[in-house]
Amino acid sequence: MLILGIESSCDETAAAVVENGRTVKSNVIASSLEEHKLYGGVVPEIASRRHAEAISGVVSQALSDAGCEIQDIDAVAVTFAPGLIGALLVGVSFAKGLAVSAGKPLVPVHHLRSHIAANYLTSDVEPPFLSLVVSGGHSHIVAVNGYTDYKIIGKTRDDAAGEALDKAGRAMGLPYPGGVSIDKISPLGNADAYSFPHPKIDGAPYDFSFSGLKTSVINTIHNASQKGIKINTADLAASYQKAVVECLVDNLEKAAVNYRYKKIVLAGGVSANSLLRANCEKMCRKHSIKLYKPQLKYCGDNGAMVAAQGYYEFKSGVRASSNLNAYANMPIDSINF
Repeated sequence: MLILGIESSCDETAAAVVENGRTVKSNVIASSLEEHKLYGGVVPEIASRRHAEAISGVVSQALSDAGCEIQDIDAVAVTFAPGLIGALLVGVSFAKGLAVSAGKPLVPVHHLRSHIAANYLTSDVEPPFLSLVVSGGHSHIVAVNGYTDYKIIGKTRDDAAGEALDKAGRAMGLPYPGGVSIDKISPLGNADAYSFPHPKIDGAPYDFSFSGLKTSVINTIHNASQKGIKINTADLAASYQKAVVECLVDNLEKAAVNYRYKKIVLAGGVSANSLLRANCEKMCRKHSIKLYKPQLKYCGDNGAMVAAQGYYEFKSGVRASSNLNAYANMPIDSINF
């Protein structure tokens, strides 16, 4: 079964063809990242315009690279939530038109579900398992009971881990995206040079809070500037990254042990972070837990992960009509369309 996946939730216009939810036949991505770097972050209006310009060519290239035509596709899967609403609408609108014109079923896919499904492309992992989903807009601990059955165990109460890393990197004067720059420079620094808080949520042991942590690093930079003290950026980056990763892994460990999981899956853009991967590996060895990580090329937004999850949604009977809309926010465990 061949599924065409279309992704446009942020600044990547992507399309892919995946066979039976596991085998990637093609994966094409057009990113507007370089343009957004000029502004230090994603500009929604620019992202939407670039999607509109690129999507037809990207989809055509994905079909061509897979050696097939739209008639060979069994269903069209598209990210419909969550994300930047204007960007999502480009992908949803294109997918609806394509599905109707080709007479193919339309399958709506939740963005976070597809990030988890990125692991299906490079490993034999099957539910049930516990997943840590970390990206620029989301930080969740999710119980994946089945391919389309999810339960949120913990989530951020404010900023996402990726957002906290990106904004801290910007405050440090590092190139956008800040989280990637922090990861690159951190090995050159002393991770114990600065001390940062590890916020806890009363009554919610698996939830996260990163706003105070982000404020703390910004205050550290401002205080040093006011006193004329030169900051070692590598030390600051390493110390801050250590604090963010420890918050993530500590809560993940508690959830895995308390719920007795023996399989953990990392997902989302921040799952590419080298320290997060290393600390998760160490924690999983400690508890004899099997750790699954997406290949780095599937950590960021891509069409292959949408097609992979689309396959399982399609098999479970999920379909959308031409009235399908896009949604900026929607929980992973409660889908409405």
